[in-house]
Amino acid sequence: MKVLVVNAGSSSLKYQLFDTVSSDVLAKGICERIGIDGAITHKVPGREVYSADIKMENHTVATQILVETLCSPTLGVLKSMDEIEAVGHRIVHGGAYLKESVLVDDEVLKKLEGCLDLAPLHTAAHLMGIHGCIEAMPGKPQVLVIDTAFHSTMPPEAYTYALPKDMCEKYHIRRYGFHGTSHRYVSGEMIKILGKPAEDTKIVTCHLGNGSSISAVKGGKVIDTSMGFTPLDGFIMGSRCGAIDPAIVPFVMEKENMTPDQMNNFMNKNCGLLGVSGGLSSDCRNLGEAVEAGNADAKLAIDILCYQIKKYVGAYAAAMNGIDALVFTAGIGENRDEIRSAACKNMDYLGLKLDEEINAKTKLQGDNVCISTPDSKVKVYVIPTNEELVIARDTEMIVSGKR
Repeated sequence: MKVLVVNAGSSSLKYQLFDTVSSDVLAKGICERIGIDGAITHKVPGREVYSADIKMENHTVATQILVETLCSPTLGVLKSMDEIEAVGHRIVHGGAYLKESVLVDDEVLKKLEGCLDLAPLHTAAHLMGIHGCIEAMPGKPQVLVIDTAFHSTMPPEAYTYALPKDMCEKYHIRRYGFHGTSHRYVSGEMIKILGKPAEDTKIVTCHLGNGSSISAVKGGKVIDTSMGFTPLDGFIMGSRCGAIDPAIVPFVMEKENMTPDQMNNFMNKNCGLLGVSGGLSSDCRNLGEAVEAGNADAKLAIDILCYQIKKYVGAYAAAMNGIDALVFTAGIGENRDEIRSAACKNMDYLGLKLDEEINAKTKLQGDNVCISTPDSKVKVYVIPTNEELVIARDTEMIVSGKR
């Protein structure tokens, strides 16, 4: 089945066209500056990248342009739009209403609208992308693949916050977790590698990028995850502070005369690695170079990151009563060997032993790579994530009636 996977932002529309039989990406690209002036970047394997400035008033026009590009005799890979059999949409937050991938209808769209308060920027953009695809490709099945869905298996003791029960119920306050399609993909790959029934496995998955989260996956199901009600919770990230003493929030608001929106923006965009490094950078590549040059603030930022990763791995090993495998994925997880090494140091109590030579060589491989020693009791792997493939496969299964 040919499935178009869409990830809509407020002024952008990322896309990948999959052949789900072969799992090949036939084409991918992004429509940017939607509603401003407009531009498209389109990539087909083995061809030169195509870029052009094209006016895009809204997401409907952007979708029409990407479909025309996919069907272009010179730029495309399809003879007509009829070859696109379904569209899969990445949805960041399904809230309490959407807990599994689902075919779009009016009722589903109403449920998604009910998630606007939980992730206003993301959800509003998703809705624009969905409506744009429906208008540009009438009659095509549209499927929502929910990022929070994989974490919906958490038990109450893991997802419940210590707030009044009636308040949590009224406002749907709970730990939701994010990066679900990534954690689902890499844990599934790790289960295959372990070669035993999923129900007998205990895996910690580390999705490390500008936004990061760690999950405990026991028996193929999430029992805990670091991100919470929003993606701000958890450990230090590029510009997000992660978990801090909640009393810091009103304290800083009062001292700096901040509104709630300003404080929320501050914690999301001015803290984390960026904040600790004194505003140097939120990017581990830049911080790594600064560490080599002797920058103490950059070193502290990286040390905090590695220390907090280690804490979560240890906590989740305790929660699962053991660990079979530790997985690193996403931009930092796949490419920063020094962070993997530091995070795995002094884990003798788990019997975890890293092969430092293999680990140092592992980056941009495109393959699943074991970076632990043969006698390590915990297998440590770098597994490149593929969230779009998960979305394409879910879309195919729902449209074909297999789920």
